[in-house]
Amino acid sequence: MTAYIRPPGLASDWPASMIDFHITARDLMTSGALPAGPSPIAPPRHDIDPWKQEVAGSPSRQAPPPVHDLSWVRGPAWDSFWMLSALWLAPIAWWLALGYSDPESSPLDLLYFGLTALFWIGHRLCSTYLAYCTEAYRPLLRTQPVRFVVLPILVTVGCFAFLLPTDSALPWTRAQRVIALAIIDYAWVTWHFASQHFGALSLYRARAGRARCTQARRLDRFFALSVGGVLVFVADILAGTVAYQNHWIGHAPFADWVVDTQDGIRNVATAALLIATVVILFLELRGPRWSLPRVLYVVGLAVMVGVALRPRSVFLFLVIWTSQHWILATGLASRTPNEEPASCRGPFRRALHRLNVRPWAVVLFLMIVSVALLPLFEVEANRESGTYYGDRIYGAMATGLRTSSWVPALVAVGFASGFVHYLLDRGVFRMSDPQVRVAASGLLRSDPRR
Repeated sequence: MTAYIRPPGLASDWPASMIDFHITARDLMTSGALPAGPSPIAPPRHDIDPWKQEVAGSPSRQAPPPVHDLSWVRGPAWDSFWMLSALWLAPIAWWLALGYSDPESSPLDLLYFGLTALFWIGHRLCSTYLAYCTEAYRPLLRTQPVRFVVLPILVTVGCFAFLLPTDSALPWTRAQRVIALAIIDYAWVTWHFASQHFGALSLYRARAGRARCTQARRLDRFFALSVGGVLVFVADILAGTVAYQNHWIGHAPFADWVVDTQDGIRNVATAALLIATVVILFLELRGPRWSLPRVLYVVGLAVMVGVALRPRSVFLFLVIWTSQHWILATGLASRTPNEEPASCRGPFRRALHRLNVRPWAVVLFLMIVSVALLPLFEVEANRESGTYYGDRIYGAMATGLRTSSWVPALVAVGFASGFVHYLLDRGVFRMSDPQVRVAASGLLRSDPRR
C-alpha cells in the first residue's frame, strides 16, 4: 500500500502533486498514522500465473514509469512553442525580412497577417472566457463578484458612456476622448505585457520548487518590469511609437533632450539590458535548483527587448513582441481549465465543459473567434494608421465597417474589451489567491503528460 502525505514545512498552498512523496504502509503504522496489526496488503492471488509474478527482492520485469521533468509546464515541445515562442519568432522574423528595405513589404507581413488573424482577438478574450465560460472559475464569480462582475461591467459602461456622446455633449470632442483613452490604454498595456512576463517567470519558478523564494520573486519582478516594461517604453519613445506621443511626451520639457541624445540613451539602455540579463542568469544558474525553462525565457525576453533597442525596423519588433504575447496567453488559457469539474446543469454548460477539458479544442475555438471578430476590432486598433488585415479576409464588408455609423460603438467595444482583458487577466491568474489556484489546477498540476 502506498499513501501520499505532504511533508511538514512546505508551502500548504501549492498543489499537493508538486511536493508529494511516497510513504509505505509500514512507515504509516510505525508513525501511528495506521493502527498496528495485520498488513493491509492483500494476500497473493493464486489464479495468477506465478511465472508472471514478481519475486521478492528481484527487479521488476515491467519497465519503470517515465520520469518527467516538472520544471516544464507541459514538456519541452509544448513549452517551446507556446511559452518560449520568442526563441523561434525572432530568427524567423529576421530571416523573412532579410534583404528587404521595408520589412512591411516582405514575407514577414504575411506571417504577421496569419498570427494576427489566429491569435490577436482570441488572446484578448482568453481571460473573459476563463472567467465566464468555465466551471473551474464559476465559484469565483460568487465569492469575488467585485473583481469578476462589478468592475468589468463598470469599465464597459464607462467606455460607452464616454465615447458615444456627440462632440457637443461633453467638454471634449469625441476625437479628444479617443486620444485620452488611447494614452491610458498604452500605459496599461505596457504594464500588462510586463506583468505577463513576471507571471511566466513565476510559473517556472514555482515548478522548480521555489514558489516561496522571496529573493527570486523580487528578482523576477524587477527583471520583468524593468526590462519588459521600462526599457520597452524607452525604446518606444526613441522610435516615436508611443500612442499619440506628440500629445503628451512631445510637450514634456525633456522631449528635445531625448531627440538630441537618443543614440546615447539607446547605448545606456542596451548596457542596462545586458547587465540585468547577465545578473539574473548568473543568480539562476548558481542556485541549487536552477530551471532550464526559466533560463530560456529570460534569454527570449532579452532578445526581444534587444531588437526593440537596436531596431532594424519598428515593424520587426512589433511582430515579435505582440505575437509572443498572444501565443503565450492562448497557450496558458488552453491548459488552465482542463481539470475542471463536470457540469450537470444545462446542455450549454455541459458542451462548454467538453470543450474545456480538451486544450486543443479551446485553442481551435479561440482561433475561430479571433478570425471571425478581426474586422470589428480593427476599427479601434488601427485608428491612427496601419494595415487592415481584415480586408484580406472579408473585403468590402470590413471596409464598410470603418465608414458606417457603428464606428463610435465599435471603438467603444475595442477599448472596453482591452480594459476588461487587463482586469480579468489579473484576476484569473492571481496565483496568490487559493481559490484561483484551485481553479487553475489544470495549469499548476505536476503531471505534464495529460
